Amino acid sequence: MAQNPNPQLQITSYKGVTRTLDDWATVFNLAIIVVPDRPEGSQFVPVIERIFATFGESDADRAFVESLGLDRLPAFVHLRQDTTLVTAAQGWSPTEWQRVADQIAKHEHWTSPVVTGRGDPAPTPGWPIAS
Repeated sequence: MAQNPNPQLQITSYKGVTRTLDDWATVFNLAIIVVPDRPEGSQFVPVIERIFATFGESDADRAFVESLGLDRLPAFVHLRQDTTLVTAAQGWSPTEWQRVADQIAKHEHWTSPVVTGRGDPAPTPGWPIAS
């Protein structure tokens, strides 16, 4: 079950910038998508690009995933500025991911991205996080 992560974890963005989670969350809530580190993870790139074309960019590493208490990947996570968990969708359910996106958009007073698109992977419960 997803849980509040450790706010002192060091998180490195895909651009190579490292900060603690609470530093990343200083100005904004965080929308984070975590994909499994297996070949199937690449199937979710178009979904991620659609979401972050509206919301911006985000990244996370294995320690962060473990801190969140996630069971399955891919996952779409929304954290408050104080780094507490708002909601998470685990596995690939287009309706659940749309729910998370809509909740983020409502909270931030943004436009909500359309999560699903042509050629997306079939819904899946996802892959267990290896410990």
